[in-house]
Amino acid sequence: MKILSTVLVILFSISVSAQITQNIRGKVVDIETRGALIGVKVQIVKDSTVLFKVGTEMDGSFIISDVPIGKHTLICTYVGYRDFITDINLYSGKEVLLTIEMEESVSDMGDLVIKDDTPRGEAGNEMAMVSARRFSVEETDRYAGSRGDPARMASNYAGVQGTDDSRNDIVVRGNSPIGILWQVEGIQIPNPNHFAIAGSQGGPQSILNNKVLSNGDFFTSAFPAEYGNSISAVFDLNFRNGNNLNHEFTGQFGVLGMELNAEGPINKQKGSSYLANYRYSTLGIFQAAGIDVGTDAIPRYQDAAFKIILPTKNQGHWGIFGVGGISDIAIKISDQKEASLEFYGDNDRDQYFGTGMGVLGTRFSKTLNKDTYFATTLAFSHENNHANHDYVARHVDSTTNEFVVDSLYPLMGYVFQSSRIQLASNITKKLTRQHVIKYGLTADMILYEYLDSALEATHTQFNQRWDAKGSTFLIQPYVQWKYKATDDLVLTTGLHALYFEQSNSFSFFEPRFGMKYSLDRSQSINFGAGLHSQIQPLYTYFYHKTGPNDEKIYHNENMDVTKSAHLVLGYNKSFKSNVRIKSEVFYQYLYNVPVEVESSAFSLVNQGSGFARFFPDSLQNTGTGNNYGLELTVEKFFDNSFFFLITASLFDSKYKGSDSIERNTNFNGNYIANILGGKEFAINKKNVLSIGGKVTWGGGQRYGRVDTTASYAQNELIFLDQDFNEFQFRDYFRADLKINYKINAKKVTHEIALDLVNITGQQNILGLSYTPNQPDGRDFRENYQLGFLPIFYYRIDF
Repeated sequence: MKILSTVLVILFSISVSAQITQNIRGKVVDIETRGALIGVKVQIVKDSTVLFKVGTEMDGSFIISDVPIGKHTLICTYVGYRDFITDINLYSGKEVLLTIEMEESVSDMGDLVIKDDTPRGEAGNEMAMVSARRFSVEETDRYAGSRGDPARMASNYAGVQGTDDSRNDIVVRGNSPIGILWQVEGIQIPNPNHFAIAGSQGGPQSILNNKVLSNGDFFTSAFPAEYGNSISAVFDLNFRNGNNLNHEFTGQFGVLGMELNAEGPINKQKGSSYLANYRYSTLGIFQAAGIDVGTDAIPRYQDAAFKIILPTKNQGHWGIFGVGGISDIAIKISDQKEASLEFYGDNDRDQYFGTGMGVLGTRFSKTLNKDTYFATTLAFSHENNHANHDYVARHVDSTTNEFVVDSLYPLMGYVFQSSRIQLASNITKKLTRQHVIKYGLTADMILYEYLDSALEATHTQFNQRWDAKGSTFLIQPYVQWKYKATDDLVLTTGLHALYFEQSNSFSFFEPRFGMKYSLDRSQSINFGAGLHSQIQPLYTYFYHKTGPNDEKIYHNENMDVTKSAHLVLGYNKSFKSNVRIKSEVFYQYLYNVPVEVESSAFSLVNQGSGFARFFPDSLQNTGTGNNYGLELTVEKFFDNSFFFLITASLFDSKYKGSDSIERNTNFNGNYIANILGGKEFAINKKNVLSIGGKVTWGGGQRYGRVDTTASYAQNELIFLDQDFNEFQFRDYFRADLKINYKINAKKVTHEIALDLVNITGQQNILGLSYTPNQPDGRDFRENYQLGFLPIFYYRIDF
């Protein structure tokens, strides 16, 4: 506290007399062809007063210098194009760099009148008509409880569940988090999280740092034809460009660790730039402070990202980018004398676990002419998971009532790794003002190696479960067409196809359709439909059995893709006060889902969360499922120094295994609601205090009756098929509070922030675990999620 007090005294003593300004720079392009727009009128407005007005140059660029720091509205108007309006928060430590995409109007002349009811928050993808919204990097810092994590921020959106404090899994409309597609710079990337379990798409901490990301798009259903290999949701992100005129730096230190960020010009005349970020984090500070983070072990992780932009002649851009992270943890039960409440590990073994992922790629884009845009990305990605478990045989000393270790021996070990060489290319062609066509191809060469062995139940000999090495291909062509019948009626349609060599799976002619009909400038009706498919987690194809002659039998190597048909109907209403109401009803029918050949409740729709792999028996693609529900969003965008977001979802998620009995999926919480809000207080012309809060309430986790005999035999929690997922833990509830204080000095911004997660200390139940030989004699127990978690950091931009 003495250090914090000293920092506060120093920062509050900074002079507040002189006015501080900063620059706003950017480029205005056509949303479809990315061609530069010349002569666009760009205005900076504050409290209905136009402060600055400029026009774009021959390359579409503009610069507005010496703008007073604070909140402003930027408005772009151009003949023949729809107006563009966005809000800007300007601080002294960094220039604001923008790429503004304007949409051409069907009518001959654009409406040049400034309109406050222009829809906001809509996806940047011009083909998206429904179940899509813009991902704002600024919101990851503004929303309480988001911790700068894009995935945790997305849990605030309607239809997305965020009721697992230990992970940032994105559970959308009752689907497994396996179903999400992470895409960066036009290519699919491996699970972008530290401590990522094979086959999952979430983890405790994101590798993607919001300081290097630009705004992106988040889709929750019926997404455009350019997206494939996903049946649930799409997170489409890009790295932002570095400042091409001035060098800027960011340093941050806090309870979760430290990070450094640098950006600046490589060649000012040519407009080339660099952007680089490094983060190292350890939770050792929490342990020293006696704060419970769900584990007695110390997780360690670090990650980095970079992007280099090299403009070429005639509106071309060549970029080089990369992102990666490594993490490891050692959970040693053998060192414990008292019973532990570890929910990251099992209580009968020491566990050593590590992960890593990385992506290195290059992207070239160019406006070929005023009507045609071309982009291609070539990348290499790699991911690995490795673990070793040592069995701890122990007993409780009757005198001291403490654990005593009797023996320690190897129990299990595995190394899973895969790499991809990826190519993604597309061409966008504007045929007329009304007709736009986009077509492309993504091709992945996948290299894999899976090794795993474990002691048999008798603990007398090892059994090899994975031993596979090879390669395969994933090919996905697509074409999509946008037709603007009028400025009020827009239709999109497309086809996607998928071929996976490993299982010889074809998914031809996946149709997509979208429609948006504007009743007036402030309200619209939206509709979307589509057929989507996805391959199974790669390692599940290579789990093998041993034949009578010790031969390997890969009994699931021919699994087909899972398919899902989506229907969505929505209504949007925007108000002049920057408030909008959005509601959607949806239905999804899943089929071709892998289930066991033998009659059982097992289905792959229930996998993909938690910290354990799964070990499938012989599977067949005969399972089904369905999700349906209603969602509501009431949102006030950050304006007049405050914002709020209210989302609510009512849904039902069911499935059928090979026994044809309909059951709740693992993710059927039935309801989820979020209330967020925040307010900025201008202390003076330089300093700003921000206070934000969040409350989440949702249905509890599903569970069934425990199969005691099977759990003992397999040394892990096993549920009976009868009444599986028929029971539900009590509701999840969490309240968060975030306090920020920013001090703007000349060319420097200081920020002190305190994010108070679960301020009420609510004990939310995560699930059950098998914990034999506990002092109280029980073999099963409830695991609780995070308690009160304060997260402090100090940040400086200069």
